[in-house]
Amino acid sequence: VQLVESGGGLVQPGGSLRLSCAASGFSFRSYGMTWYRQAPGKEREWVARISNSGGITQYVDSVKGRFTISRDNAKNTVYLQMNSLKPEDTAVYYCSVKSRGTDYWGQGTQVTVSS
Repeated sequence: VQLVESGGGLVQPGGSLRLSCAASGFSFRSYGMTWYRQAPGKEREWVARISNSGGITQYVDSVKGRFTISRDNAKNTVYLQMNSLKPEDTAVYYCSVKSRGTDYWGQGTQVTVSS
């Protein structure tokens, strides 16, 4: 299993970013996917998850209405569109999949929201 995140960067408050996570090594279309984030000095928290078909999505309350998770099963990629970014969204963002009882993680991509 390999997960590779990209799309992070430095953005001003109110700005937008779209994160991507390219997956390989497993049957992507058969698994739900989750985005997590970890801010400095804080525990990792889940941000958004999507079912294998993309028909069901869930969000942590702090990002509802601002973030959108989606997936393209033809491209084995899951996305996180982040709008109206706030300084408190600053964190390393990870995508994750649980396959055969094991949690797999990418290397993460840094998102910094600052003026």
